Amino acid sequence: MINRPTSELVRNQRPLTLRTDATIAEACRHMDERRVGAVLVTDADDHLVGIFTGRDAVRMLAQRCAADSPLEAAMTRSPETMPPGRMAMDALRLMQDGGFRHVPVVDGERVVGVVSWGDFRAAEHDRLEIETGYWERT
Repeated sequence: MINRPTSELVRNQRPLTLRTDATIAEACRHMDERRVGAVLVTDADDHLVGIFTGRDAVRMLAQRCAADSPLEAAMTRSPETMPPGRMAMDALRLMQDGGFRHVPVVDGERVVGVVSWGDFRAAEHDRLEIETGYWERT
């Protein structure tokens, strides 16, 4: 279903969340254990404050930062988010336009999930390419 809501993708999801003082090594270990590409970084009230992805880990390694550095040093602050119920194509457009591969799904201030580029079917990616081509021609 090309126009499925993002809530279908996050239903029964337990997103990986860690506090800002968790270390990069901890985040990488949890990401590996859960086989996910992102950690949603939250404050003491469980409000989203950032996102840490595999790309962030690689960037930190390239800068030779210690694995025991806090996530706060490497996370993307105030990432783009979307509320539950938005269409899958909206998430894909947001990722393409922003040049990132993960979008936290937030209901008010509560983190309810995360969608990533790989969650979407080939038909959804194809439709995005068609739409992008259309807008580039006009």
